Amino acid sequence: MGSWHIIFTLGIFLAAGLLSGTLGELFRLPKVTAYLLMGVILGPAIFDLIPHKHLEELKPLTDLAMALVLFGLGNHFTLSRLKRLFRRVLPISLGEILGTFFIVYVGLLLIGEAHGASILLGALAIATAPATTILVLKEMQSEGPISEYTGILVALNNLVSIVAFEIIFVAVYFFQGDSQNTSVFTQLGHLGLDIFGSIFIGVFGGLMISYGSSIIKGSRRMVMFIALIAIALGLCRTTGLPYMLTFLAMGFTVANSLTEEEVPKVEAELYPLTGFLCVLFFIIHGAELKPTQFIEAGLIGTSYIVFRLVGKYVGVYIPARMRKEEPEVSAWLGTTLFAQAGAAIALSQIAFTRDPVLGGHLKTIILGSVVFFEIVGPIMIRQSVLRAGEVPLINAIHHTAGDPISEFQSMIRRFLVSFGLLSEIDQPPDQILVEQLYRKNVKGIAQTATFNEVISFIEHSHDNTFPVLGPQDEVVGVIRYQDLSNTLFDPKIGSLVRAADLANSLETVVYPDDSLARVWTKFREDSYDCLPVVSREQPHRMLGVIRRWEILKYYIKGHRSAQSSDLKS
Repeated sequence: MGSWHIIFTLGIFLAAGLLSGTLGELFRLPKVTAYLLMGVILGPAIFDLIPHKHLEELKPLTDLAMALVLFGLGNHFTLSRLKRLFRRVLPISLGEILGTFFIVYVGLLLIGEAHGASILLGALAIATAPATTILVLKEMQSEGPISEYTGILVALNNLVSIVAFEIIFVAVYFFQGDSQNTSVFTQLGHLGLDIFGSIFIGVFGGLMISYGSSIIKGSRRMVMFIALIAIALGLCRTTGLPYMLTFLAMGFTVANSLTEEEVPKVEAELYPLTGFLCVLFFIIHGAELKPTQFIEAGLIGTSYIVFRLVGKYVGVYIPARMRKEEPEVSAWLGTTLFAQAGAAIALSQIAFTRDPVLGGHLKTIILGSVVFFEIVGPIMIRQSVLRAGEVPLINAIHHTAGDPISEFQSMIRRFLVSFGLLSEIDQPPDQILVEQLYRKNVKGIAQTATFNEVISFIEHSHDNTFPVLGPQDEVVGVIRYQDLSNTLFDPKIGSLVRAADLANSLETVVYPDDSLARVWTKFREDSYDCLPVVSREQPHRMLGVIRRWEILKYYIKGHRSAQSSDLKS
């Protein structure tokens, strides 16, 4: 298809990211999965709307996104934290790495795959997608042993996968009698230099960031961060060094050379740029996915997927049970490691440049399986931390406080008022009664509603305060959205807890004949965003709700109207 300016493509990707994020909330998908699926739709797999050369031209931005994610991951690895966790994590990591490697290797041999390809695929299977995994955990704001262990396991997986793949690739060529006129020791020496070089750049860059943070203040700090990260990335790309190790080392160095209070500030300053670039990263990555490659991978590709899933799960489950970890860790930690993309794709590309036949075969299988792992992986990560109870309930609910229809009506009204086509206010706010303003078509939650029914109600509401009703529709209490922030999501309590158990007593009620001035006083005394309107007769039957922002809107209009009258006089 024809081409257009790359800025237009950038705008399409960002608009698509905004839309897919909204759709992801609607369909309860991780945003990462929604971005990837939107990329698949825009890419050659379906509509082929994006010029192919633009995907390549935007590659530096996706590399920078990955670098920032890895840098942020490394920021969490202080020595004190690693010492505290290493004894617990190391046996699980060894079990997961060895379990994945041998199950994939032996499984592929049993179905007829060649020995060289099988052992190399076993090494590739160890790698876990860092950007996908870490961003889903951040989106869910999960906290607990699974979330903590996952970050360390992801870093170790990619480190071991890169080193193991390079060593095994050299060994395969040695035993095949084809060393490409280079000795095994020479090739291993190059590998050692690559690892040392990438870590050296990361450590040096991390020290520069820490030093710069102490002498550079204000907005210039952001420029300094991006400059050093971009220089390090450019050096790795120019010299062919594995940049994933560089930015893990850089983040680790910053975490251990800055004060404990300064490290979160560095990550917070970079977070807006990281989030922006990660939207592009996953949209572009999705546009590069080709579902047909899943079919091309055939039996070997399908088997690789199954064996890798089994290896990750069993590799964690057995050592976790042996070490008597919490049941949630043994049950759900392995499923947080399913996602796979960056490192595996890069290593298969390296293999292709060295040996088009063997490398081409590996690349076909990896690209085909990545289609599965990148779509299913984020969903499994989300489900894992949810089922393990590491997510506050408020983060598990895709609740939106904005009502699109009301906001659209307000926008049109403001537009008409600004052109004098509509009166800004019909009567002074003090003369307006609640019955003139409250919303009648609003329902409450029955006090007998189950926990799951409460969650469903909240997800489909645009308020943050939810009346709980008795058998005669009388208001017996309220549930506030912000009160759920300390409640952990536990599916096991869904059939036990009722709305009445979650409700707080409501000391403030509003009647239809109350004035707005009286109601506004009540809003100022409490933090409610809306209050139930009830009948005066007993029991106080719910009639609707009145919202804080709607009263505030009328007071603002009254103030403007008074100012306008003063100017005219």
